[in-house]
Amino acid sequence: MQIYSSPLDGLTLSNGVAGAYGAVIRQTESPRDIEFRVFELATTALSAADRPDVPVGERTTALHRNRELWQTLAVDLADANNALPDHLRADLLSLAIWVTRETSGAMRGGSLDSLIAVNRRIMQGLRPNQGESASCRSN
Repeated sequence: MQIYSSPLDGLTLSNGVAGAYGAVIRQTESPRDIEFRVFELATTALSAADRPDVPVGERTTALHRNRELWQTLAVDLADANNALPDHLRADLLSLAIWVTRETSGAMRGGSLDSLIAVNRRIMQGLRPNQGESASCRSN
C-alpha cells in the first residue's frame, strides 16, 4: 500500500482515502478556497515551528512543506495554460524563487518571520473580503 501526504489536511492517508478526500474537496470548495486552506496549513506549521524550543525535525518539515507548496505553485504558474495575467504570474514566480532562497537561510537557523508574512499576504489576497483566520493574524 502506498502512502501519500495530503496537503489539505496535514495527515498521512492511504491512496484511496486521500483520493476520495481530495475529490470531495474539489467538488465542494472553490480553487481559491483550496489554495487558502493549503496556505493556511503551511503558515500554521511555520508559525508553530518558529519557536526556540521546537525540535529541528519539526522546523525542517514545516520549511520543506512550505517550499514544496511554493514549488508546486511555480510549476502551475509556468504552465502556458495558466489563466492569470502575465504580470501577476511573473510576480508570483519571483516570490516562489525568493521563498526557495529564504527557506535555505531559515534551514540554517534564520528567522521564519518573512516566510510567514509572505504566506499571510497571499492568504489575504485569496480572501480579501473576509476576516483573517487565526493563523493569518499577526502574533
